[in-house]
Amino acid sequence: MECIKDKNITSCNCSSGSCSRKGKCCECLSYHLRKREAPACFFPDNAERTYDRSFAHFAKLVTSGKV
Repeated sequence: MECIKDKNITSCNCSSGSCSRKGKCCECLSYHLRKREAPACFFPDNAERTYDRSFAHFAKLVTSGKV
């Protein structure tokens, strides 16, 4: 599968400027799942900036209707 980083980067809301996986969705998802986290794109911008990518935080946002 070919990575379409140029297209992905336009919708990537990851606020980590130094992340080598930015726009590389396959690598990003794999990395975060290994850490038992969700990637930035699962979160609204204000929640993503907290860097709390835990499943618990994501679930809290879902149950409160923010995602």
